[in-house]
Amino acid sequence: MIYHIEMNHLDHLVIAAATLKQGIDYVKSTLGVPIPKGGVHQTMGTHNHLMQLGNDAYLEVIAIDPDATAPSRPRWFGLDSARVREAIRHQPRLLTWVMNTTDLQQLTENAGFDLGTPTALSRDNLKWAIALTDDGRLLADGMLPYCIQWHSSPHPSQGMSDLDCVLQSLTVFHNRPRWIEEKLDAIGASHLVDVEALPDTETPYLSATIDTPDGTRTLS
Repeated sequence: MIYHIEMNHLDHLVIAAATLKQGIDYVKSTLGVPIPKGGVHQTMGTHNHLMQLGNDAYLEVIAIDPDATAPSRPRWFGLDSARVREAIRHQPRLLTWVMNTTDLQQLTENAGFDLGTPTALSRDNLKWAIALTDDGRLLADGMLPYCIQWHSSPHPSQGMSDLDCVLQSLTVFHNRPRWIEEKLDAIGASHLVDVEALPDTETPYLSATIDTPDGTRTLS
């Protein structure tokens, strides 16, 4: 199935950190702004801080909540993975991104690969469905997006703090660029990111260019 590009939008960027303080300090040092408190996800045993990035997009800093009861299922965004935990132990990282769609059920059924199962979640007055893999893994190590459908209006970014930071671009650096492009095309996401080739020996990563009050900065 071919998706119309207006169906899908870049929803948010996910910075994973070993602790929220570590993540807050990282955003402050990188973007020059103090990212405000968000909330807790009881189902996932995580908590976050959030801020607007313009164009109904936002930035999320997420970490395992040490005060929460351990969830019955693996946490999202690979946060239970030993490899992810080791990667963020010394410094937070731009781990993955999330795409907003208007029909998550249809998207997951027609993607041609496993995006996960649409799962209903809520926090405070926010309600949404997100496609979650059974084992909580990242999709293509975070290079492909988690997919979400909001059941709250307006978009939740409208209620977040505007700290004069605007996302300009998101780039996937990958040593199999054609494969990534094919997957992005299959879910109607190719217009949301740029894809750049990497040498075969290098590890794929994401890079986000953001305009800030102190000039253009890069999260990677």
